[in-house]
Amino acid sequence: MNQARIGLLVMAALIAAPSFAHAQKKKKPAAKPAVTAPAVPPSAPPVDAAAAGVAPLPPAQGPTEIDADAPAGATPGEPAAPEGPTPEPGDLGEICKIDPAACPTMNLAEEAKKDLKEQMYAVQQIYALRYHRFEIQPAWNAITMNDQFVSHPGPVAALNFYVTNVLAVGVSGGYYFNNDSKFNFQTRRAARVAVPLTEYQWQAALNFTYVPIYGKFAGFSDFIFHYDAYLVGGVGAISTRPIAVVDPDNRSFNWDKPKIDFNVGIGLRIFFNRWFAGVLEVRDYIFLDKLENTTVFTGQDALNTSNWYGEQKLTNNVQAQLGVSIFLPFAWEYRLAK
Repeated sequence: MNQARIGLLVMAALIAAPSFAHAQKKKKPAAKPAVTAPAVPPSAPPVDAAAAGVAPLPPAQGPTEIDADAPAGATPGEPAAPEGPTPEPGDLGEICKIDPAACPTMNLAEEAKKDLKEQMYAVQQIYALRYHRFEIQPAWNAITMNDQFVSHPGPVAALNFYVTNVLAVGVSGGYYFNNDSKFNFQTRRAARVAVPLTEYQWQAALNFTYVPIYGKFAGFSDFIFHYDAYLVGGVGAISTRPIAVVDPDNRSFNWDKPKIDFNVGIGLRIFFNRWFAGVLEVRDYIFLDKLENTTVFTGQDALNTSNWYGEQKLTNNVQAQLGVSIFLPFAWEYRLAK
């Protein structure tokens, strides 16, 4: 019996031993010891770093404490960033803190409410200003463009005043030297073919000029020329008379009283400086002209002057003129808007 009881007690002790082992609390792992610099052997003599030519080592630092509340990514030992909103680029408040002298003294909030009325001039100013200047334009009627039998060369001149920079009012006038060549005369007599012709004495007109185009171009690869193109038109008077070509033996015409004429044209000016320019102009003088009678009379009727004149016809005298423009005063000053 005693042996059986002893065996039962040994078996119970073996079963209860594992449960007591798992019921114990786990212990925290021991902290690792701090790493310390190795001690210098006491027997080693001190070394003079300067004498040996070796740079001295920086002083040893101990372990750095890490703040648990520091933001992630912060470098140990650096001060934490100041609290509050990060200043935006261009914040004038931050500029004033750094350099008070650079801080503006105006009230920026009030200035921002004001309307901007600034004017920016994106193109070059006009090279030759015409506003309130006089233009003297002498020229020469070089070519008669629509009369193949008679040419009408002669000097012309114009005086214009520019009310604005593009609009002018002025007067013009000219005198003519008519040229009916001997070849034409001999051809008419030989072929017995006559075309009524007219010669001019003088003309004068009141003109209006408009300048819609102006600019510049490069010439000869080295020079910049400024130019403008203009339109001209007006009303005036012209003195004419027929040339006796149908019956030159009996007829001889005098200068008739002036006739009303209208003129329209287009011109081009090329400036060599701010007051002198070359001019090319084509102008058409339009008037109602009295032509020679193409019927030949005999006897006393041939001497009757009332039989010399024929029909009236609308005539276009188209002239190409070459001249110069002189602007007065020679100099001026720009007055820009403020």
